[in-house]
Amino acid sequence: MTSLQTPAPAAQPDCCVPSAAPALNAGDARQKALIFKALADPNRLRLLSIVKAGESGESCVCDLTEPLGLGQPTVSHHLKILVDAGLLHREKRGTWAYYSLVPGALERTAGLLATL
Repeated sequence: MTSLQTPAPAAQPDCCVPSAAPALNAGDARQKALIFKALADPNRLRLLSIVKAGESGESCVCDLTEPLGLGQPTVSHHLKILVDAGLLHREKRGTWAYYSLVPGALERTAGLLATL
């Protein structure tokens, strides 16, 4: 071998054997990420807590602005994200919207990491 030639690479062993367990598919990953993103904001966590603690099991958007110290458009934006993530249910009554927890949503959310 001359000084310009490089030695042939050594044979590489086969890479690790793929796991038999199914991987998270793209659709499931997007849905889980949507929920995690919704929960990643302190104001949205507070909104969930306020709605959950409500005596009637629901809260009017008009009652959610003051506890957070935010304007109605900002609170409505946060509520929309929570609805889109499947955590809250929205019901329109006249000019007001009422929000309640989706039954089982918090329990399903608590189990998300276990299903990865």
